[in-house]
Amino acid sequence: MHQDHAGQPADTETTQSAGDPGLNRREVLAGSLGAAALTTGAAGPDVTARTGKPEDLFLPEEAWRERMTAPDDGKQYGWVVDTRRCFGCHGCEVACKAENDVPLGDYIRQTIYHDHTREKSGQVARIMVPMSCQHCEDAPCIKACPCGAMHKGAGGTVQVNYDTCSGHSACKDACPYGAIYIDPVANQAVKCHNCTHRVDEGMGPACVDTCPSGALYFGDLNDPESAISKVTAVLDREGVLETLRPEKGTRPRMRFATDEEHPLAAWEPKIPSEGQSYHNDAYSVYSWGEPGFDGEAQAAREQQ
Repeated sequence: MHQDHAGQPADTETTQSAGDPGLNRREVLAGSLGAAALTTGAAGPDVTARTGKPEDLFLPEEAWRERMTAPDDGKQYGWVVDTRRCFGCHGCEVACKAENDVPLGDYIRQTIYHDHTREKSGQVARIMVPMSCQHCEDAPCIKACPCGAMHKGAGGTVQVNYDTCSGHSACKDACPYGAIYIDPVANQAVKCHNCTHRVDEGMGPACVDTCPSGALYFGDLNDPESAISKVTAVLDREGVLETLRPEKGTRPRMRFATDEEHPLAAWEPKIPSEGQSYHNDAYSVYSWGEPGFDGEAQAAREQQ
């Protein structure tokens, strides 16, 4: 999970013990959540028993309006993923796992593979797409979070307050992009937090600084001199930028550069949806050419 970093505010992705600055967040939570479970009577509801649309999980607006509002810091963090440049090395994933102490079998980010036939040439080609939280303007996870843990941080980063997260997992059920998982030890929600501890120190997110192909861009969209602003301007003029599942109305801060050989429509069904998380099955060679993780998941999306 996320490592502790000196000077990190208490309401961000890390928790630090005053008595032991090097104490890992998981170690803190493993003890504290046991007491919480005794108080509440359970670690969280059985999410498999929930039915209906994701919108049914949303709380009244007064419960999340303030948390949906980003700090007035003048920044607007965003992402560009160039699917034409990614060659599937998984360097971003490895860097993310190392930086955030992500356990085996869980993922803050994952590279999606998709084999398809190119329309013009008829050749079989592979598309690789690095995926993570979309940091939505209108974030469903914030609307669904019953304990007030999901909120907007610096630059509009969607992040978790681990002092209040109860592991309810409504955020996971509401996320249209499968970008949240529940930690098996701490029983709390985990997702990309834009490596705020690095960004605050003038560095880039671990995945961006590791990517050898230049497929990942991150930065302040309000700064016209930032790398992401410049590349966004170029790609906008080329008309190659798309967002994932715009019909969800979440207004993602992540945009994808695509072309006719890397069509978004081809690999979009591979992306997990509400109630799902990035999964080991994505690495099975038998799934790379299929329309989704499984037929039931694809059928459910088509019925929505």
